[in-house]
Amino acid sequence: MNSEQVFGGGEPQRVGSFRFFLDGQRWEWSDTVAQMHGYTPGEVTPTTELLLSHKHPEDKPHVARMLDRLITDAEPFSSKHRIIDTTGNIRQVVVVGDRMHDDTGAVIGTTGFYIDITDSHRSDVKDSVDETVAALEQSRAVIEQAKGALMLVYGITADRAFDILTWRSQKSNTRLRTIAERIVLGFTDLETDTDTGLRTRFDHLLLTAHQRGPRPR
Repeated sequence: MNSEQVFGGGEPQRVGSFRFFLDGQRWEWSDTVAQMHGYTPGEVTPTTELLLSHKHPEDKPHVARMLDRLITDAEPFSSKHRIIDTTGNIRQVVVVGDRMHDDTGAVIGTTGFYIDITDSHRSDVKDSVDETVAALEQSRAVIEQAKGALMLVYGITADRAFDILTWRSQKSNTRLRTIAERIVLGFTDLETDTDTGLRTRFDHLLLTAHQRGPRPR
């Protein structure tokens, strides 16, 4: 799978995409995700077994259960865990996936992305909508607000949050400001009294923001 073109010279080094097809249980990953695992682009064909072999032993049982649900039902997911690359280095990553549909609306697999947060990992991720919205109100620019949402939900730096916004903008062919505005608008609409966790609902919002309607005038 070729690397997405972002910033004119390839996607951000810390953000990469993947796809999983139920038919044939086939994986595709971008050059950046391959590099996160220590491979050169095109060096290997990703498989479920290969992905699991790179998971940190302490995180592997959790990830294995997540992958089983993904393979069986294409279930949306979000996970923060560690991977070990081919040189033995440990990377902290956030992996987010949502259902992938064909032209008829049928579920054909999962699509999503990896975020390498090794250099910006925080153990505590805020999960209170009220606290997050209050923090966002301190920033006037909508792009800064969207960055703030990403930082608080995923526990990442401002630079990494901007990488993700730019990547989603390029991937969906949508203006950066439009993506940011729809993320902020959708974020404030997230309900707290549901069984689904905030981060899971935010994952879906991030992956589908370009499909949302514009902000009411």
